Amino acid sequence: MTTRTRSIVLLVVILLALGGAGGYGVWAYARYQEQSRAPSEVPVASAAPAGPVIFFRNTASGQGQGMVATVPASSPHGSRTLTAQACDRIDVAAGRRICLHAQIGLVNSTDEEILDADWHLLRTRTLAGAPSRARLSFDGTLAASTVFVTGHAYSSSFSTATEISATDGSSLGNLENFAIDVPGTTLAPQERNVWGVTFAKDGDTFYATVGSSDRNWLVRGSIKQRTLTAIHSGVECPSLSPDGTRIAFKIKSPDPNQPLVRLLAVLDLTTDRVTRLAEARNVDDQAEWLDDSTILYGLARGAPIGDSDVWSLPADGTGVPSLFIEHAWSPAVVIQ
Repeated sequence: MTTRTRSIVLLVVILLALGGAGGYGVWAYARYQEQSRAPSEVPVASAAPAGPVIFFRNTASGQGQGMVATVPASSPHGSRTLTAQACDRIDVAAGRRICLHAQIGLVNSTDEEILDADWHLLRTRTLAGAPSRARLSFDGTLAASTVFVTGHAYSSSFSTATEISATDGSSLGNLENFAIDVPGTTLAPQERNVWGVTFAKDGDTFYATVGSSDRNWLVRGSIKQRTLTAIHSGVECPSLSPDGTRIAFKIKSPDPNQPLVRLLAVLDLTTDRVTRLAEARNVDDQAEWLDDSTILYGLARGAPIGDSDVWSLPADGTGVPSLFIEHAWSPAVVIQ
């Protein structure tokens, strides 16, 4: 086969591949449009609930899939109210909402949107990477976003980028640029990832995970001093309890045959005592506290891809997991 013939054959293969991809893209889009117009597979309410509510990403097929929804905290199994806001990650506090929305392309990016209580857009910016975690401070003045980006360390092929910003617009910087103090360990910038922010109520303190290779630490951060100080090892995706005394987090499975499995635990910040919780399944989420005794977290259903449920679990190690909201993801508790 001559060079010219090989070139022609290669060109034909490329054109066929592009044509097939284009045809599949048209089919997939048409299929999505059809599904999005179908009635929702879950009951939908016509009016927003009053009192304490749970915001979440609706993963039920049909109308409203991918949109933010709410249910009463007292009746999470009941009908949900759908909004017109699409989010992959949502958090809500003090009349503010943070929404991370994936933009899929040759290079993945994330739209980070800050909205008010009526879903009016206050500001937006584009982050390089796929959405991972989002949190607001208790008073709604600070926002933290984590995205996955291609690079070093995290899961061998990904790294994280985590920023804290004021919800009025000013960025406080990437946390990898904060001074990191892990006693007995020196971490070069290319060796560390920071993710999973959770805010304390004082307006300065926050907690996060610092990871390097297969090691990770819970760090206490200071926005004013721009520091991260390790206070406990083996903690991933911390979530501070409403009373500020405990951290719910993910811990590596003790089973050496399950190196990628993450289980739930709670750390008492006063005694440094860790309590394993009664959830044996792999959890790929940052927990949310329903109240001082119960945590919420998402678990993927497996099929169809993208569907998930929110589960609840006592935070003291007792009880068993309970299905809290079907076809839901990224819960945010709002006590009005």
